[in-house]
Amino acid sequence: MDGIVLGFFLLAAFMGGFASGLAGFAMGFVVSAVWLHLITPAQTTALVVGYSLWTQGYGVWKLRHSLSWRNVAPFIIGGTAGVPIGTLLLTYIDPAHMRSGVGLLLIVYGIYGLAQPALKPFHVGVAADGTVGFLNGILCGLTGLPGFIITVWCQLRGWTKDVQRAVFQPVMLAASVATGIALSFTSVITAEIVKLYFLGLPAMLAGLWVGFKLYGKLDDAAFRKVMLVLLVVAGFALVAAQGWPILRPGGA
Repeated sequence: MDGIVLGFFLLAAFMGGFASGLAGFAMGFVVSAVWLHLITPAQTTALVVGYSLWTQGYGVWKLRHSLSWRNVAPFIIGGTAGVPIGTLLLTYIDPAHMRSGVGLLLIVYGIYGLAQPALKPFHVGVAADGTVGFLNGILCGLTGLPGFIITVWCQLRGWTKDVQRAVFQPVMLAASVATGIALSFTSVITAEIVKLYFLGLPAMLAGLWVGFKLYGKLDDAAFRKVMLVLLVVAGFALVAAQGWPILRPGGA
């Protein structure tokens, strides 16, 4: 990497950490919007998974007193079953197309949420939570993005900001661990990825710390708006990143 490219790479790492610290998710969406123009999709996926271990692990530790493993368990069990399926689907489904589809869904949901008052919370059983976890795991294994389905689901449940993060952060951490294990059995992890990982780690951790500092200043209503805005931004970022293949390594 030359100086300019490295600068953009590190800036994306910082902003990804900041988004994760502030809202508990979106790191993968934010960095993908930039990194897919600088490095390959496989490298991006591996780095997102690797950094998620830090962002979600730190979030779980900070919110450890709010954790309810009874609430979290169905999502983790379902996600653990879904991740290997998503990894297997990599040979049949183009992750780029999947990311574009996810991006469109994020835009629609985020704009709808911002234009409408908060939906009335609804109550469901363990089976529904497990199914959501399973679908979230499939998406994580396929794209390396563990946050979309579970964060939207937590919003629909109408939980407070601390309860939401105490559910979706450990779920995302478990999905990232499972995806990392699955990727370790492939040829995706290379010396170049390890080098990039350690280059971007300090910037990502700095952003994570700053984001968590600001999180403490948000009430539930503000947190909901931040989440929705980040979902819309992430959606546009994913669509744009997948829409400009000529800018990516190996693009025609």
